[in-house]
Amino acid sequence: MDGANLTGIREFILLGLSEHHDLEITLFVLFLSIYSMNILGNSLLIGLNTLDTRLHSPMYFFLSNLSLVDILGTSSFVPLMLFNFLRTQKTISFPGCALQMFMTLALGATECVLLGVMAYDRYVAICQPLRYTELMSGSTCVLLSVLSWGTGLADSLLLSILAWHLPFCGHNVINHFFCEILAVVKLACGDISLSALSLMVATTFVTLVPLLFIFLSYIFILTAILRVPSAAGRHKAFSTCSAHLTVVIIFYGTISFMYFKPKAKNPDVDKIITLFYGAVTPSLNPIIYSLRNTEVRAALASLLRGDLLSRKMSHFYCCTPSLQSR
Repeated sequence: MDGANLTGIREFILLGLSEHHDLEITLFVLFLSIYSMNILGNSLLIGLNTLDTRLHSPMYFFLSNLSLVDILGTSSFVPLMLFNFLRTQKTISFPGCALQMFMTLALGATECVLLGVMAYDRYVAICQPLRYTELMSGSTCVLLSVLSWGTGLADSLLLSILAWHLPFCGHNVINHFFCEILAVVKLACGDISLSALSLMVATTFVTLVPLLFIFLSYIFILTAILRVPSAAGRHKAFSTCSAHLTVVIIFYGTISFMYFKPKAKNPDVDKIITLFYGAVTPSLNPIIYSLRNTEVRAALASLLRGDLLSRKMSHFYCCTPSLQSR
């Protein structure tokens, strides 16, 4: 990082909605509720996938990864944002801003790749059912998970380096709720065309390549489903991937709306839309998988009845050596 570019910048000021403090109080209550629902819902999904042996399959392994991404992604900016809603001086240190940008970029890119991996899992399950166990072995699932996280971290590192190498000339007022990369890049002075192009290419690659892979996977999946002779068989086959397809549509639909919609006359509107994309979308995933997946609903019902925990506890006591035998 070129120290000359950042001379005198020790902290950044986050504007948020400083001119509308009453609205910030309303947003605090709203997003505290949404964030709490996100943490509880995704933690519950991870817990169910861990406790219920019926959910010990590749699809739910990747779903647990997706839930973890959603928890970490929102936690990288929502808590500080909620805190800033309640105070007039909204600042973040330079290291804190750099870390926040890195985390939000890394987890966003990881989710893109992970959704592509989950599409591949559904493709193998429906188009190659006899080879599913072979193609989606435990080691393969771990490798695909590491690939997703590694790609996200590498992409974020590249984008962060490009962003922080721009000349800022002492400008430190970010017109956003958090250190969003486009808002930070707007602070740069001088010719930033090359860096902006590099940022656009890297972002497009990590976003559109998984989307293309998802699109091709579902073409093969749809072709295989249409070959199923019975309507019940087609419905059963499609139901196994309907939750994932719903999540993909919401995820990429909000991205498309955010970047391709006409620019609002009031910049505060764009900031709030970005906020809803970053905080609301992750909280929907547990609801979608709970409503559209019979196995998750069955596991949740078993947990509420107490059967799931009692089975785990009986298994624990059964398999734990007696202290009296020592």
